[in-house]
Amino acid sequence: MGVKQSLRRGGTLLGFLAQILTILSTATNYWIRYPGGHSGLWQECNGGTCSNIPCQTMLAVTGACMVLAAASGIVGLVMGLRILCHEGDSRGQTTSGIFFLYGLLLLIALTGYTVKNAWKNDVFFSWSYFSGWLALPFSIFAGFSFLLADMIMQSTDAISGFPVCL
Repeated sequence: MGVKQSLRRGGTLLGFLAQILTILSTATNYWIRYPGGHSGLWQECNGGTCSNIPCQTMLAVTGACMVLAAASGIVGLVMGLRILCHEGDSRGQTTSGIFFLYGLLLLIALTGYTVKNAWKNDVFFSWSYFSGWLALPFSIFAGFSFLLADMIMQSTDAISGFPVCL
């Protein structure tokens, strides 16, 4: 197995891990904990009773960015799997760009949520929030894996015409 194929497989695996963490983070209600309850992007739970959170601008932006990030992660995974199945496929830069977009959307969502809640007393960020932050480097590294694999493929295509074997 060559370096290109290893980078592609690694990028797909990293993208898959980032996708799992993003979906887990988006779907669960443990973004912050406070005395007597916890809340996420969609619901707030106090004393064992959960209710929908009324519309707030920053929560809506965070939720929208997390859903868009998950959607772009799915597109990136599908493209990564297509590249793995077809050896000569040269969509590495596009796949890389999609994973970088995925990371940017995660960064926007998580930074906005942090700014909104960092100043509150008796509020602690919880595991759903941190799994979103953990998905961020996985998505960025997945993008770099596909970018490096594409750069290797382009460089081997560029030097293939030279009579010297490198």
